[in-house]
This record gives sequence, C-alpha cells and structure tokens, in this order.
Amino acid sequence: QVQLVESGGGLAQPGGSLRLSCAASGFIFNRYAMNWFRQAPGKWLEWVSGIYGDGDDTYYIDSVKGRFIISRDNAKNTLYLQMNNLKPEDTARYYCVKGRYYSDKYGMDVRGNGTLVTVSS
Repeated sequence: QVQLVESGGGLAQPGGSLRLSCAASGFIFNRYAMNWFRQAPGKWLEWVSGIYGDGDDTYYIDSVKGRFIISRDNAKNTLYLQMNNLKPEDTARYYCVKGRYYSDKYGMDVRGNGTLVTVSS
C-alpha cells in the first residue's frame, strides 16, 4: 500500500524559509517521479515542482523558480522541498504526490494528506 506522509509545514514570515519532507513507502521509490502540488484557500490544486526518479531532472512552476528547490534521497525514500524567500501567495496546503512512472513530472497517482504552509507577518 502506497503511503506518503508530509511534514515540515508551519508559519513563516515573508522572506523566511521552510523545508518540507515526504516519507514514502509501499513502492520502489527510485522508479517513480515525485511531485509537489499545492492548494491555496479557495483555489484549484496547482502543480509546483517535479523530479524524475533518479533526481537528476527537476522542474518548477514559474512563480517559485529561484526560490524553491526540490530534491530526493532515494536511499531514505524521502522527497524534499526547500522553500526560500517565502511570499504570502505561497500560503497553501502542500501535497506530496507520486507520479505514474519514472519521468511523470506533472502526474498524480497517489497523494498524501498534505502539510499546511502559512506565510504571514
């Protein structure tokens, strides 16, 4: 059974940083792309970033380029999202999502319950 458990969310000030983690289990982690999605209050679910199975290819939505860094530790079955220079518009629930195959950078197969990020002064 695939399980994805996010952690690391919380309250941050504008300009601050947070690091999200996602512990994955129930599948062969390095064989699948992983993605981060987010959903802000009253808005649609939005893809934020993706990473291929080996971690060499990474992708970002324009609004977070240069501020967020996606990475993975395949030995620990863990996905990360380092979020720097946070802005109020980054406020959302962030979801860890398993792709459907190795290079599925926008795909959604299974997602976790999410972790809430609030950016406010």
